[in-house]
Amino acid sequence: MRQNPLKKIVELQKQGKNVGIYSVCSANGYVIEAAFKRGLSDGSCVLIESTANQCDQNGGYTGMTPADFKKFVLEIADRNGFDRNRIFLGGDHLGPLTFAYKDEAEAMADSEELIRHYVAAGFTKIHIDTSMKVNSDPEDVRLSDEIIAGRGAHLAKVAEETYKELLERDPEAIPPVYVIGSEVPIPGGAVGAEDNGVQVTKVEDFKNTVAAFEKAFAKEGLDKDVWERVIGVVVQPGVEEKDSGCTEYDREKAKDLMAAIKDFPTLVFEGHSTDYQTKIKLRELVEDGVGILKVGPGLTFAMREAMFALENIEKELIYGTDTEPSKFAEVLDAEMLKNDKNWKKHYQGTELEIRLKRKYSFSDRCRYYMPTPAVEAAADRLLTNLRTLGIPLNLLSQFMPIQYTKVREGYLKNDPVELIEDRIINTIDEYLYGTHQNELL
Repeated sequence: MRQNPLKKIVELQKQGKNVGIYSVCSANGYVIEAAFKRGLSDGSCVLIESTANQCDQNGGYTGMTPADFKKFVLEIADRNGFDRNRIFLGGDHLGPLTFAYKDEAEAMADSEELIRHYVAAGFTKIHIDTSMKVNSDPEDVRLSDEIIAGRGAHLAKVAEETYKELLERDPEAIPPVYVIGSEVPIPGGAVGAEDNGVQVTKVEDFKNTVAAFEKAFAKEGLDKDVWERVIGVVVQPGVEEKDSGCTEYDREKAKDLMAAIKDFPTLVFEGHSTDYQTKIKLRELVEDGVGILKVGPGLTFAMREAMFALENIEKELIYGTDTEPSKFAEVLDAEMLKNDKNWKKHYQGTELEIRLKRKYSFSDRCRYYMPTPAVEAAADRLLTNLRTLGIPLNLLSQFMPIQYTKVREGYLKNDPVELIEDRIINTIDEYLYGTHQNELL
């Protein structure tokens, strides 16, 4: 059986080398293309993950199954000449997340089908998350580690069975690696505006999670090889984005947790919600044992910033002319107001505060509205106007100064799509500084 190259993260970490990988948690085409472009110039691999509510057997909120998502990603990679062998695809929070309103039997049956779709499509990094209650679980009783681990191990068994079926079709298929645990807010971001402080995972809770899952894997009849492909445990190292800032990583507060990973020679930590950490903090996380850094809103936030900047350029260029404006920001906000289900419970405050959050919050709930037909049409109009009129360097300097410098120095083409993706690359570079992931392959 071939070894999954992601296991090298663990090997290098245990050798004392500060190497990890950042995970692109996004279905946005600009973001994914930017990751591949940066991977080409950096010589590094790229890990892209889809969350259970994003893509599932029914299409998720993107309308894509895991197989569709893989096809979408590979088409972007091929278009940019990125080697498919340097791409890792992951499934995030796979379990009863979107089926929790059902009783256990039905919710787990749907979860099994979800796992089958991801593994059968060739996703090789599987985060199993069974931490959420289903409809038949008692409301006033915390789910025990044993129940969570038992459900998770059962899904791992389904994944292994599916992988064996995949091998019959593709003898070169790489075995999946697994990540367990869920010491994080729900996918998509925390709910509400209150800040009760981010609590670092307790060492005892981390160790209990590992012990419970190892026991449950054995109970399901999964052999040692499968358990050794559990490479990561999701913990809360004390990081989280907020509407207008983030809780930064504090080594002192996390030192006991980070020291605990040294007792587990086959495991690293996986950190979710690492968006908006500085590159110094990202490097510290990797140095301390977080081998996988998840980022999502931080990348689409950068994309949205670039789109708004380009619209400001457009406004200056078409002022007093009969050119039809894109009204990109206006259309985006109108779509959010038309359907508030993806931001209403996340944004609280006065009418003015909520208006600002819809546009500028670091949680970037507007990312859910980018694929709507109206917003896509506005974006197309924006790009067409700028390509027709051209982007003067003085306006580029005013609204996108970092990209202006790259254009002047000949590193970047003065094209609106190139400018958008390079703004995303600014954020990717923070992660590459922290991960050194070009040493993985």
